[in-house]
Parts: sequence; structure tokens; C-alpha cells
Amino acid sequence: METKFSLPETHPEFRLNGLYYTNEELAAVAYSLIKEGEPYEGQAGNFLLDWLNDKDYIEVKTSGSTGPPKVISIKKQQMVNSARSTGKFFDLGPGTTALHCLPTNFIAGKMMLVRAMLLGWKLDLELPKANPLDRIFKIYDFCAMTPFQLDNSLSRLHLIKKLIVGGGAVSSNLRNLVQGINTKVYETYGMTETVSHIAARNVNARGKKLEEPLPFTTLPNVKIDIDERDCLIIEAPQLSDETLITNDVVELISENKFIWKGRIDNLINSGGVKLYPEEIEAKLAPIIAHRFFVTSLPDPALGEKLVLMVESEFSETALNNLEREIKVCRKLGKFEVPKKIYFVEKFEETANGKIHRANTLKSRIT
Repeated sequence: METKFSLPETHPEFRLNGLYYTNEELAAVAYSLIKEGEPYEGQAGNFLLDWLNDKDYIEVKTSGSTGPPKVISIKKQQMVNSARSTGKFFDLGPGTTALHCLPTNFIAGKMMLVRAMLLGWKLDLELPKANPLDRIFKIYDFCAMTPFQLDNSLSRLHLIKKLIVGGGAVSSNLRNLVQGINTKVYETYGMTETVSHIAARNVNARGKKLEEPLPFTTLPNVKIDIDERDCLIIEAPQLSDETLITNDVVELISENKFIWKGRIDNLINSGGVKLYPEEIEAKLAPIIAHRFFVTSLPDPALGEKLVLMVESEFSETALNNLEREIKVCRKLGKFEVPKKIYFVEKFEETANGKIHRANTLKSRIT
């Protein structure tokens, strides 16, 4: 028989914007944030009320990056387990100073609050925007950002000691930009269904040669395997009641390490050769200054042909220069060279700012 969830009291060292609150006091703070705060503070207030209510679950909206956004229920006990696992993995104990600069209506933002309350962090709420550090003048032990926020915060990253980056892949260009800095930057792997991240990789380990590709290491109590499609299977009973079968193609390195190759939804079969766009994009990133992605178009001989989409105005010079750069790129395999390059003035985007590949391709080709 399942034990009823009992909400843990806030840790004695917990601080929110400098002040300590018990669970009882947090309810009043939540109402105040909703009524008098900025919209992002109201989001935090709404979550705190959900956290403090009698239900043993929280309703969470998925991001919609791998399909239409949907609302799922996550048990509060699973959120507690995830918070403790993160604290252990990243060595973030009581007294950790942390900056919260993510929207609290998604799982990553909710988990920052849960970690702070349970682990005894001193958490400051900041507006979730492109460059969240621009008004920050103190040093924090920990912060979580999206790749877009990281890209816009490079000049002030010395204010963060440990940073986790999630909600999208960290490009090889961005990885190169964080080499040699003191901040420890970790790219995370996870999803709403796994209560944020279940694996991470340090993308700028000092004194170590950067491996390519870089493997992810799982957090405690997470078991991984692959199915017949080579897609990742996640078994984490503390975080999910079900075994999760993902659409992420991976290569297993060991029982707790894997290399992410790409989404099976994006897999291209060109003349019988399997091509993973994300792998090819990582190889092209150092030679393309603009946003871009690789995808496929139907081809009578190959079935699918590899094409490159670049977000930029078209010019013959730009096309010729790019074709020449690609031709001499030694990292690219014979079948990884795009058969055609398309320039698109503005990419179509999803609601949360990610590139909508299918719509961009459709609008350009039709």
C-alpha cells in the first residue's frame, strides 16, 4: 500500500529573497507575490500554493519541443526525490546561494524552488529574460539557464560558480565559448516526465581535453538501456512510476554513461545510410555564424537527400563561401555533406522560441 505524501517543512537555512519562511508563512508570501508582484513572481506564487495544498501531485505543462504541449501530473514525492538527487550530484548543500531566472510555469523553474525549500538554499528570484545577469552584482553558488540565456550571459558568467543548462542542446560553438572560464558549466539531459534532469555532462572541465562527443553521466538511482531502435530507455522509480521509452538515439558507453546522437524523429535515411542531423550540425557549427539546421527532402534516387537551412539573406558570395568551407571540413563524412543549401530570412519558431524545422522547411520549399 502506498504511503500518503507528507509535505516536508522548509529547511532551517532556506531563504527566499533573503527571508526565511515556514510552510505556513509561505502561503501568505505566495498570495502576496500573486497580488503585488511582477508576472514572473506571480508564477512562483501560483506554484507555491500548488506545492502547499493537500494534493500529492502537481500539474505540469510540457515544453512542446518534441510534440504538442500537454499537462501531466507529477507526484510531489518524485519532486522531493529529484531535488535531493540534484543536491547530491552537484554537491549543493545547505547555505547554497542560488539565482532563479527561469519561468516557474515549467518544470525547471518549479524544481529550483523545491530544491531551495528542501535543501536549505538561499534563493533569489530574478526576471526570466535573455540576459538574466545584467542587473546582478553578487556571486552565486548555483544557477540554471537555457542555452539562449547562457549565450547572452557570457560576459557576466563569473558571477556564477556552478551553472546547469537545459531546455535545449548546447551547441559546440557555445561549448567552445565557455572553455577556460572558472564557472563549472553542465549541460543537462531530461524532460518534464523525469522531473527535470536525469543526466549531466561538464562541458568545460578544466585541465581536461574536451571529448567529442561528450558523454552524459546519469544521476543517482537512474538505470539506462536502449531499445531495438537504439533509443534511450530510462528506469528511475524515484522519479517516474513508469519506465520511459524516449525517441532519443544514444550510444551506451557504460551502465551510467551515454552519448546522445539525436532524435529518431529527425533521422534521415539517404540511400540506405542513417544520418543524424544533430551530429552533423555539431560538425558544421564552427563554420556557420548564423542559426541553421540540417534536414531532408524527398529524392528519387536516394529516397531522402540531406539539405542545409541557414537563417540569413541569400547572396551568391555567401553561398559560394559556405560551399567551399563545407568542402574542406574534415569532420564531415562523405554522406554528411548537404546536397543543397537554402537561405531563409527568418526561421519559424515554436511557442518557446525553438526552431520549428518542419514549418521552416515547408514555408521555404513550397
